[in-house]
Amino acid sequence: MMKIFMFMLFMIPLVSKWWLLSLGICVFVVNMFFQPLNFYYSNLSYSYGFDIISYWLLVLSFWIVFLMIMASFLIKKMNNYKNEFIFMNLFLLVMLVLSFSTSNFFLYYLYFESIIIPTLFLVFGWGYQPERLFAGFYLLFYTLMASLPLFMSLLWINKNGSLSYFMVDSFLNFYLYMGLIMAFLVSLPMMFFHFWLPKAHVEAPISGSMILAGVMLKLGGYGFYRVYIFMYKYSIYLNYFPIGISLLSLFMIGLLCLFQFDIKTLIAYSSVSHMGLVIGGILSLNVSGYYGSLLMMLGHGLCSSGLFCLANFIYERSNSRSLLINKGLITCFPLLSLFWFIFSVNNMSSPLSLNFFGEIFLINSLMSFSMISMPMLFMGAFLSCCYSIYFYCVTQHGAFSSFLNVSLFISFREYMLLLFHLFPLNLLFMKLDLFMLL
Repeated sequence: MMKIFMFMLFMIPLVSKWWLLSLGICVFVVNMFFQPLNFYYSNLSYSYGFDIISYWLLVLSFWIVFLMIMASFLIKKMNNYKNEFIFMNLFLLVMLVLSFSTSNFFLYYLYFESIIIPTLFLVFGWGYQPERLFAGFYLLFYTLMASLPLFMSLLWINKNGSLSYFMVDSFLNFYLYMGLIMAFLVSLPMMFFHFWLPKAHVEAPISGSMILAGVMLKLGGYGFYRVYIFMYKYSIYLNYFPIGISLLSLFMIGLLCLFQFDIKTLIAYSSVSHMGLVIGGILSLNVSGYYGSLLMMLGHGLCSSGLFCLANFIYERSNSRSLLINKGLITCFPLLSLFWFIFSVNNMSSPLSLNFFGEIFLINSLMSFSMISMPMLFMGAFLSCCYSIYFYCVTQHGAFSSFLNVSLFISFREYMLLLFHLFPLNLLFMKLDLFMLL
């Protein structure tokens, strides 16, 4: 733990040196793979440490922030408050590391809420349109309103015991159960709590979309992991309702994706569909569900972030996110079309990706929880294939749009950015034992 905090401390003087900062984060992430690690919470102090779940989410956080900096070189080129932008990204990274490494529920709540501040600054300061203010208020309202019951529940737990992950007693209380999971259902988000997500994605810059899809949605899943340590006795009787809504979201959100014309909105809604599967896996109280949820969160973080990068590349060349305008891309960017295809099939959980193995484990856990879930799972998987293929075919085929500025060729940096998403997404399946929870 100490080496992580020391590394972040020494990154602060590098806010003006983008390439050096990016290289440092990349080297640090690679170095983490070769370190002997103890996943039994060898604490830095009484309240900090990590297990295998928080370790992989820490690695994902560092990797996504590294890719965010690579994707945002247009801000550096235009000198659009570039030092302040890097500082916000580093502050966001520090809060993410503290969130995933704490072993105290109140500290987790504190860091969980603190992450909203740099995210709002990214949306307000470097967003595209005036509507970003409306999207930021949506994000703030949903997150804070759902966090109030969580705060009250933590106060009640502290009054009757301890807030440490290792010392919390099992409680049987319906209101406590609802108060604890409400904030995480909004953060993931679950259907009916998801209205802030498409608005935030559409108005956020590329870095904001990447961190939202790549890491911030995973904070809710991580919270579920920690809460169900001591709520499992009571949740057995109440999980049918949220699991039912999660399965319904696979079908309803899948249909909604087929009628979208905004590229970023389509990707955002597909995230809601995937996170519905994650919610169902965790609430199934099955080891297979926990394992599949971790794989799905990691795979979705990389795949969704890569899709937002592709959407941003096209937006920079056509100044539009509309599927009706961005057509015929295969005629002018044939190599980029290959990346569109790979990310699209990964988004539908094709074989040899983390998404595929995560979905296999999640389907297994949900069917063992209740066989009634089988029709909705198969319909959700079918619709996921439909909107992913629709997304690829509409953008790559058809008449070439005159709005597209083909003189702005795809740079080497942009191709490397996509490869850095694909390498872990499609190669880590060869070492799945790295993610074993037991």
